Amino acid sequence: MESELNRTKSDSHIYTTPGRDTITPPNYVAFRSKRCREDLEDERFEKLKEDMMSALQTMMQNEFKKINPLLQDIKKTNQSIEESMSFLAAQNEELKKRLDRLECESKKDKEYIMLLEDKLEDVKRENQKGHFEIKNVPQIKPTETKDDLVKIVLCLSQTIDCSLTEKDITDVYRIRAKREPTKNTPIIVETSSAILKSTVLQKCKAHNIKNKEKLRAKHLGFKTNEDTPIYVSEQLTSKGARLYFLARDLAKTKSYTFCWTSFGRVYVRKTTDSPVILIRNEAQVHNLMQQT
Repeated sequence: MESELNRTKSDSHIYTTPGRDTITPPNYVAFRSKRCREDLEDERFEKLKEDMMSALQTMMQNEFKKINPLLQDIKKTNQSIEESMSFLAAQNEELKKRLDRLECESKKDKEYIMLLEDKLEDVKRENQKGHFEIKNVPQIKPTETKDDLVKIVLCLSQTIDCSLTEKDITDVYRIRAKREPTKNTPIIVETSSAILKSTVLQKCKAHNIKNKEKLRAKHLGFKTNEDTPIYVSEQLTSKGARLYFLARDLAKTKSYTFCWTSFGRVYVRKTTDSPVILIRNEAQVHNLMQQT
């Protein structure tokens, strides 16, 4: 009797799978599953993409390794610049504070200088309160003496009927010309009192009002250049003379009726009914010029 190992199952068992209830039909044909062409291309594309990403990542890593030292240097440079900027900002703030302090001190210094200038001007004006000057007087000779000048002043006092004596004259001199050949420079006369000076000025003004012929060189004893007009006024300081010049220009430009000096100070007046304005500085004249 043959063993079970050498036997084959009958046809009824060929299509039966042990342990399964399903039976394969006799006409079943089994096919091997094949991947379509599109799936292969997709796989190739995915692999190519992975390769490119890997290559790109590797390249970026290599480039980053090269750039990293440069970035570190740039970082250090930026840090150094920031520190420098912070230092400069602090220094700028300190300089600004110093500048503000210096401007404040400069303003105070200017105010103090103006105060000192005003005091100095008052001293000069006080020293010159008894002085008057005779302008446009011809020169008698190349070298004039004080006696020559005293004779001129005494001759003027006789013409205007003023009792002025040689003792009343404390000093007399002619101002030297800054540029040659100017000869008719003013003669400065220093009298013993401000009252005497005021009297001389009043007498000269009254003479010019009463007489059609104003004061001329012949009234000072000149035999030549007799018709040279002369002008007598009080002596002003340098600042006073400058203000008087500007005030006359103001009076001419803005039609001020009166412009005069008194004891070294300059005054203007628009009309007889207007208030008297004391000219103190050039800025005041400028402001008056701007007024309509």
